[in-house]
Amino acid sequence: MSQSTTPAQGHEGPTLLGHPTGLFVLFFAELWERFCYYGMRALLALYIAQAFFSEMQPEAAQGAASASYGGFTAMVYALGIFGGSVADRILGYRRTIILGGLFIAAGEFFLMVPKGDHFGFGQKEIFFFGLALLIVGNGLFKPNISSLVGKLYKQGDPRRDGGFTIFYMGINIGAAIAPIACQAFAAYMGTDGHPDYRYGFALAGAGMLFGLLCFWTFIKVLGVEGLPPKGKEGFGPILMVVLGGIIVAPAVYKLLSLTENAVGYVLYACFAVIAGFLIFVAFKEEKAQRERIFVLVLLLFLNCVFWVGFEQAGNSLNFFAEKQLVPFAVGDWTMPGPWWQSVNAVLIVAFGPIFSWLWVALDKKNVNPSIPAKFGLGFCGMGLGFLVINQGISSASAQGLVMWYFLLGLYVVHTLGELCLSPVGLSMVTKLAPARMTGMVMGAWFISIATGNFIAGKVSSLAAEEAGKAVDALGTVDALGKVQAYGHVFQYMVYLGLGVGISVILLSRLMNKWMHGVK
Repeated sequence: MSQSTTPAQGHEGPTLLGHPTGLFVLFFAELWERFCYYGMRALLALYIAQAFFSEMQPEAAQGAASASYGGFTAMVYALGIFGGSVADRILGYRRTIILGGLFIAAGEFFLMVPKGDHFGFGQKEIFFFGLALLIVGNGLFKPNISSLVGKLYKQGDPRRDGGFTIFYMGINIGAAIAPIACQAFAAYMGTDGHPDYRYGFALAGAGMLFGLLCFWTFIKVLGVEGLPPKGKEGFGPILMVVLGGIIVAPAVYKLLSLTENAVGYVLYACFAVIAGFLIFVAFKEEKAQRERIFVLVLLLFLNCVFWVGFEQAGNSLNFFAEKQLVPFAVGDWTMPGPWWQSVNAVLIVAFGPIFSWLWVALDKKNVNPSIPAKFGLGFCGMGLGFLVINQGISSASAQGLVMWYFLLGLYVVHTLGELCLSPVGLSMVTKLAPARMTGMVMGAWFISIATGNFIAGKVSSLAAEEAGKAVDALGTVDALGKVQAYGHVFQYMVYLGLGVGISVILLSRLMNKWMHGVK
């Protein structure tokens, strides 16, 4: 959930709480966009399994849904690399953000399609086209609203970091309330005690429209920032991007629906080409820059691996919370599984300021861990989180249920790991790259996240597949064996997290040396 920053010219104008008033317009627009995304994300894999794979065994349905979820989240990050170019060269940030939000809202409403044929298209085809619209919309919206925040401040403005901290809080407030609100509305609109997740998607779409309304109503306080490039002020560029989005969406839909591996093949190829090109460039640079690029390529790879584990949250851990958990309860009320998707964001809001203070305090004493060491700590947090849930699995009941506080422990430790790694990642790789390659490296960072998200879906599918094999000699489902099968897959995440984390910490001095003073 971390954001990038971009060099800014800034503008003089009205302020609120010491910051440009436009910051708070962007704060609320992004809050509601994240409400839209994380509300949908909390329900997506559960709904896909229920709506499109219900004829399968439950674990097989979860595996198929996990693959679809992984492909979707991967494409969300991958298409973000094109949104900045649309804003810079064609529409400007404001209009690109608005069009992106409209594509997102339209996509959410497409997800509401009921069963049956509609104008010759089935429910699944229309639903996945809605996902394609969401992907296109995110590609236009997400990279540009954070860039517009940066443009509110002049280069070197001491308020800049504080402004991004406020903006980051908006992201996590939206992410915290969305799973609760969307699941609760879906449950309210459901029948016979079963939530109708389509209404959760509707609430997510309504949230996006409300965010756009806030943005449009107060857009003038942005001053001159985000206006269209000179010569692109008319309606023609808007029409061109709308038509482009409508053309791209079917291509994205086709890629999502070809095979579960199609997205992966594209991402693996992109990642390999980018890494290979960076290494090729490195050998043409002088020693210091060459070694910085080597560290950069390693950080891109590490970032990919980290998100393989961390993004189990919306996938295998989402199914786990729904099916394998003794839920948190107060009286007759029990906490629904999708509500666990709010925990990470709540913890970031709680722990984020503490970490910001901690790094400054450690730096004053010259004991602040280096960036590579923080990457290593992030991985250790990822591995230890899965170790916590596996402790719960080892003490599961005969019915295969794990106490809720083990899942809470996982999210606490994962969040601590994320706060070590994620906020510094993108900033660091852009500093390590040659100045002429900054844009390409930003794209590479998002491709690495996309690849990690796709592999996360494959890991979740594997967990569901292993759980599906838990039957006794008579063919009866072995409930305890089922949850233990999850534990076997999670154990590999323990080995991966701790193994990579400890290795990176041991190599951190060498990596820091090769960074040649970049901090």
